[in-house]
Amino acid sequence: MKLRIGERLILLGILPNEGNFATLKIVRKLQAELSFDEKEFKEYSIVQEGDKVNWSAKKDIEKPKDVVIGEKANDIIFEALKKLDNENKLTQDHFSLCEKFNILNEDIKNG
Repeated sequence: MKLRIGERLILLGILPNEGNFATLKIVRKLQAELSFDEKEFKEYSIVQEGDKVNWSAKKDIEKPKDVVIGEKANDIIFEALKKLDNENKLTQDHFSLCEKFNILNEDIKNG
């Protein structure tokens, strides 16, 4: 799945910190997949200042990263987004991820 820097950061922020061993192992692999390599840090001038991460790339020149997300990892992300949706805690920043992980389609089916 192709994900932009902002989407990757949002996903890193919503992944669960607790769960069973199998879930945590999948989350750890997913965190590594979503993280940034040396080339990206340099190319996009990624800098963390406190709780904020800033980068200099414009959306039109940013190349989304093709992130491998397995079936269980997809379920974990879906559940994290669904939880935010159920708690009315989604923001505009989550919108593209909700579309990519079919949260909206799930609501239409159940609504």
